Amino acid sequence: MCGIVAYIGTKPARDLLLEGLKRLEYRGYDSSGLAVINGKVNVARSMGRVAGLEEIVTKDAGFDGTIGIAHTRWATHGEPSERNAHPHSDDEKNGHGIQLVHNGIIENYVSLKKYLIGKGHVFTSDTDTEVLAHLIGELYDGDLERAVQSALREVTGAYAIAVVCKQEPDILVVARKGSPLLVGVGKDEYVVASDSSAIVAHTTQAFLLDDETVARLTHDSFRTTTVENVELTPEIQELEFTLEQIELGNFDHFMLKEIYEQPNTLRTCIQGRIDAASRQIVLGGVTDFENEIVKAKRILLLGQGTALHAAMIGEYLFEKLAGIPTEVEFASEFRYRNPIVEEGTIAIAVSQSGETADTLAAVQEAKRRGALTFGAVNVVGSTISRETDAGVYLRVGPEIGVASTKAFIGQVAVLTMLATYIGRRHQLSREEVSELLSSLEQIPDHIATVLEQSDHILEVTKGVVDRDNWLFLGRGTNYPVALEGALKLKEISYIHAEGMPAAEMKHGPIALIDKGMPVVIVATKGSQYEKVIGNMEEVRSRGGHVIAVATEGDTNIKAHCDDVFYVPDVPEPLQPLLTVIPLQLLAYHAAVLRGKDVDKPRNLAKSVTVE
Repeated sequence: MCGIVAYIGTKPARDLLLEGLKRLEYRGYDSSGLAVINGKVNVARSMGRVAGLEEIVTKDAGFDGTIGIAHTRWATHGEPSERNAHPHSDDEKNGHGIQLVHNGIIENYVSLKKYLIGKGHVFTSDTDTEVLAHLIGELYDGDLERAVQSALREVTGAYAIAVVCKQEPDILVVARKGSPLLVGVGKDEYVVASDSSAIVAHTTQAFLLDDETVARLTHDSFRTTTVENVELTPEIQELEFTLEQIELGNFDHFMLKEIYEQPNTLRTCIQGRIDAASRQIVLGGVTDFENEIVKAKRILLLGQGTALHAAMIGEYLFEKLAGIPTEVEFASEFRYRNPIVEEGTIAIAVSQSGETADTLAAVQEAKRRGALTFGAVNVVGSTISRETDAGVYLRVGPEIGVASTKAFIGQVAVLTMLATYIGRRHQLSREEVSELLSSLEQIPDHIATVLEQSDHILEVTKGVVDRDNWLFLGRGTNYPVALEGALKLKEISYIHAEGMPAAEMKHGPIALIDKGMPVVIVATKGSQYEKVIGNMEEVRSRGGHVIAVATEGDTNIKAHCDDVFYVPDVPEPLQPLLTVIPLQLLAYHAAVLRGKDVDKPRNLAKSVTVE
């Protein structure tokens, strides 16, 4: 969940490392640090944001070298503090000058640490990372690559690491298992990072490291091996997005930029996947498994956080459109049960990054038990996309804001298309598919219409933003939207919020409602509209402040709520693609009004690559 950037080449490393850290800061911002070799190994660490580190190293000539490693941290082992910040070094008694940055968790660090203490090593931090640095130092015999390989053979857990050594000042060694790491290939230089956003400004060519792979880099050459020292030949690929896509532009925050990108990103997501002539879904990533898909007896949807909410909408879609029994699972719980995976089961992993540790482990478990596995991920070449049998990319572009917005829209759209693809082969008529797809093609324009209400949503938010407890209610496919609305508000404004099915409110939570408590209810026209109106009245009779998300033209709704946000009238299965938009804006405005750091909410990181 931390950010790693490393460089070896002919340019000054410091500025490139700092720039990379700033682009990766959304991955972690408890502390940051860097190490540069310039005659000796120069190290700086700082608590808080990268700007603090920049002040320390900018005018220090010791950081003028052309090889270095850097890190921005989201704490897992050891509290956020300068002594726990990366890089970490081997024991001074060895004098090797090894420095290491690490993303992941070394699960057997306690036993390794005990062994190393027995060898006379003295530790100065609370981290598992320092244990790995000491282990490499203990095994170092003049060949850094070999020492890293040997150390990693003793390690249990996940890692992405970058290592330098004073005794080999022209060598950078990097490795990964379970945490993302890629190597950008330039002219006489290599830029290594845990995210391509730190690379794209310098080169568009890169290769991904596979699990248990080590790369030894000089300024003009590289070699890759397994941890067992078997040589590999990686595939160098073109990065999938441009520098412009990860720049803030004229927006105040990445989250707001990404909310407003949703009409265009949804167009990109569905482009070429809807055959306008035959009104069919064309999903190239799954066509090789069409027979298995048609015969599927059960679908498992696996995700965490926002991806889980998209999966919950998918559950309704697969059962309604495709007629296949479907279950949604918290990926973090799935493999720790004894999950039943019957013949004919398809397991679909939903993830923006494609690196979510819990989701990856869950889909691997489903695969071991005989399921056909699919991925619905955004990042091309990510671990989940490579581990699954087939899949569909979201194609929504890089998402920098920690609070996911456009990826959610992409996930719901992909699951909608996949459910329709299967449904056409099961129970949906050509006319039903034609109507649904025609409506789906109009959704981007409808989202743009909803975004025009941002000023109105801001004014409504001003009236309730001082309240510390909120409820979000919905029914059917809009129940997961309520969960997502509550999550967004919690994530970035730190307001306590609960999402739940509207009918569940009467079974306990109604006791929370007091005068003025904001209750956001998705009340669009549909099969349960009258019941939702009844739920609204139950809230109003107890003094709650009802904010409704309703269908355009529904003037009746105003008699049952205090404020209303309208969305265009679309078929019920497609409503979540619209009803979530006002809730994204509501959360954004609440966070700004409360003076919170929208793009870097406390305690959160973008991609959860540790369990």
